[in-house]
Amino acid sequence: MSGPDDSDGEELPWPSPDVPGAEGAEDADTGETRSERSAARSARVRRRRRVVAAVGGVLLVLILAFTLWYELESHALGPEGPQVVVTVHEGESTDAIIGSLSQQHVIDSSFAFRISDFFHGAPTVLPGSYALHENQTFSEVRAILDAGPNIYPIDVRPGFTLSEVAAQVDSLPGHAEGGFTSAARSGAVHSVFSPPGSNDLEGMLGTGSYLILPGESDVTIVRDMVQRFDHDSESAGLSTASAAALGLTPYQLITAASVVEKEGYIPVNMPDVARVIYNRLAQDMLLQMDSTVLYALGHDGGPVTSQDLKVESPYNTYLNKGLPPTPICMPSADAMDAALHPPPGAWLYFVLVNKNGTMAFSDTYAEQQANEQLAKSRGLP
Repeated sequence: MSGPDDSDGEELPWPSPDVPGAEGAEDADTGETRSERSAARSARVRRRRRVVAAVGGVLLVLILAFTLWYELESHALGPEGPQVVVTVHEGESTDAIIGSLSQQHVIDSSFAFRISDFFHGAPTVLPGSYALHENQTFSEVRAILDAGPNIYPIDVRPGFTLSEVAAQVDSLPGHAEGGFTSAARSGAVHSVFSPPGSNDLEGMLGTGSYLILPGESDVTIVRDMVQRFDHDSESAGLSTASAAALGLTPYQLITAASVVEKEGYIPVNMPDVARVIYNRLAQDMLLQMDSTVLYALGHDGGPVTSQDLKVESPYNTYLNKGLPPTPICMPSADAMDAALHPPPGAWLYFVLVNKNGTMAFSDTYAEQQANEQLAKSRGLP
């Protein structure tokens, strides 16, 4: 029987078991020793760790850079810029609103604001106009939008009186009753067409829409309206020379245009109404315009009674010759053009004869009476 060491010099058909001290043994396939294989595995592990560390470092840098960029965008470093107005229309999408904020430079990045909305929730934005500033923080913008429109529209329509405009302005937040009228009569603002010594701005507020900004004073609003009136009137051709060609001052022409506005109803009538006014003035006749009596009574339209015609007022043109002492409303561009360019004609009377607003003009009282009968037959007052 052979012992464990009796190999007779022959190789065993299986690999020799690993034993201590065999690190130098070569791999039969690769020719690598165990220590070489171990070193290779360690090198691969180190390489993987370096790659992971590099990728992690890049990601960390990107995250830090993104966070810094977002913080800079959302906190708007530097002072606020000029005030701007952003108007939100009915049904406008959140993306469109954010786009408007970016275009107006309220925010620098619409993308960053959308991210902010994701974390903080998109504000509920009502239709209307908002006063913001360039370079505002996201939280400030969100607070303003959440609070609702802070700019209020005022519409000065042709035919409005100063008191009707005042009622609109006085009703706005931050404005007190009587404030606009006081500002208009304070003498702080004058039209270029104001007569010397007059602080009355009746008839000299430009028509159209205005957006009243937060904190805007009554004097500022009055000034804006008067400046628009001056610009529009000069553009229409009103000047000392053009008024003098009609025998009037510019202020008198504005007054005539205000009567034309109230008496003419619609633009087609206004040039002929202006001619009637000028013909009556030229013949030293009473103007006898119902609108001036209604102004004296504080009424805007409506019938005039025989008792009304007796009211003691410098605005009652049934009792006083000439134009009323001031305009009686804000004239439209059509009324101003009619007053500046009246057509030729000998008319002295007019009356509404059609429910569509058209009038009949006549040279004699007899013709006027016939037209009045025609109007009554059509159910007109």
